[in-house]
Amino acid sequence: MWRGTVALRPGRLIYAGQVGVAHRHRHAAVQLVLAPGEPVRLRDESGTEWHARVAVIPSGSEHEMVGGSTGLLAWIETDGLLGQALTARVRRTGLPIDSVAAWAAAAQPLLDNGLPADSTPSGVIHQVLGTLADADTPDQVPLHPALGQAVAVLPTMLDHSVHLGQLAAVVGISASRLGHLFSDELGLPFRAYVRWTRLQRAIDHARHGSTLTDAAHAAGFADSAHLTRVCHEMFGLAPSLLARTVHWHQPVPQRG
Repeated sequence: MWRGTVALRPGRLIYAGQVGVAHRHRHAAVQLVLAPGEPVRLRDESGTEWHARVAVIPSGSEHEMVGGSTGLLAWIETDGLLGQALTARVRRTGLPIDSVAAWAAAAQPLLDNGLPADSTPSGVIHQVLGTLADADTPDQVPLHPALGQAVAVLPTMLDHSVHLGQLAAVVGISASRLGHLFSDELGLPFRAYVRWTRLQRAIDHARHGSTLTDAAHAAGFADSAHLTRVCHEMFGLAPSLLARTVHWHQPVPQRG
C-alpha cells in the first residue's frame, strides 16, 4: 500500500512514506531508494533479488520493488547533471548496470557514511545527492536575470508547444544562450525542464479536484492517456496516485 507525501519540482520528484509494491517496470528517471528501517526487496530483470536499504536504479532498468516499511524514494531527471552523475556512479561499480548488485553498490557510500539525519525528505535528498553525485548541491542562489524571467514566464505558455526560441524572444536573450543557462544553472536541458513543468502543472490541477482529462489539457498534454503514459514512463506511477498522495509545495527554482 502506497501512502505518503510527494514533493515535485522540475527535475526531481520525492516520495516519503509507506513503500508499496511496484510490479515489473522501468522508468525514464534515475531512482534513489532509501529505506532507513526495514529494507525493500528489489529484483532486477534477471530475477536476482536483493534486500536493500539504499540503491541507485538507472533509467531504463527493468525492476520490481516490494516495500514493507516507510522509506524515501526520489526520481531524478536522467538528462540533467545530477542524473548523469548518478548513472556514472552505477557504471563505475564495474558491475552490469542493469543488475541489482550494481544499484546497491553505487549507493554504498550512504551506508558507509551514515544516512543523513535531516528532518525533511527534501533535505535528506539534498544531502544524498551531494554525496552520490560527488558534487555540491547548493541551497538557493540567484539565477541569471533572463533565466529567472524565463522560468517565471514559462508556466503561462504551457497550453501549447513551447519552443526555446519563442521563450528567448520574450526574455530578450538568444536561444543558444538561454539553453546554456537552463543546463548550467538549473542542471536540466530546456526540453526536460518543460516536461517536468507540465507534469507539475497537471498533478497540481488533479490534486485540486480536476479530472485527469482537464488536468492534462491544462498542462498541455493531448489527453489523460498522454499524461498517464508520461507519468508511467518517468516514474512508474500513475498520476492518480500522485494526486491522491501529494503534499504540494512550490519551491523557488534553484541551481542543480
